[in-house]
Amino acid sequence: MKRLGVNIDHVATLRNARGEYHPDPLEAAKFVKKNGADSVTIHLREDRRHINDFDAKKICSMKGLIVNLEISTNAKIVKKALNIKPNYVCLVPENRKEITTEGGLNLKKNKKIIKKIILKFKKKRIRTCLFINASVKDIKIAKELDVDCIEIHTGRLANLVKSKKNYLRDLNNIKKCSILANSLGIEVHAGHGLDYKTTKLLKKIDQIKEFNIGHFIIGESIFFGLKKLIQNFRKIIK
Repeated sequence: MKRLGVNIDHVATLRNARGEYHPDPLEAAKFVKKNGADSVTIHLREDRRHINDFDAKKICSMKGLIVNLEISTNAKIVKKALNIKPNYVCLVPENRKEITTEGGLNLKKNKKIIKKIILKFKKKRIRTCLFINASVKDIKIAKELDVDCIEIHTGRLANLVKSKKNYLRDLNNIKKCSILANSLGIEVHAGHGLDYKTTKLLKKIDQIKEFNIGHFIIGESIFFGLKKLIQNFRKIIK
């Protein structure tokens, strides 16, 4: 059964626009769980532009809620994540001036530090995931690092689909990488820029077990409601 993770970062973005307390990301986490999400994703960024430390602690301590905490390899952030103890951790690249995550981790360059971080979380029995580009080389390095899962960056594919450009090469590459990762015992996830059409395309790849979707769900919920968006995606990935 394929799973749906809902990223609620932009609920915090909306709250922070007023510098007040509404809408509350914790209530958003409860709501998406109640309405069919298998897990909740939050990104504790170094600049705290949306989710903050208090949000992360509250959400990760909620009983019965599975939380996927995205973090960079920054030592201070890693330490906070170890203290917060989420169910899952996904290591992502983070550039100071980026608007959103622009691509996958550079595994070759950061192999040693990533290996140490993975070991720290494994000791706490926290599932580890690496956010990577659709690259055969990166899949093989991920295997060497003994990570539990990879999440393939789907932003390029999503942009091609939205622009009505030829996306088949990218789609086939994601499929090839998913098959390889699965054969190596690594669970495959997909995320970034996903909307209805791109998710329908990727859903056909049997090896992809989890979809993490945020911006589109929160954005479209303004018009159609959060409950409806979650239900629509659940229908797609079944």
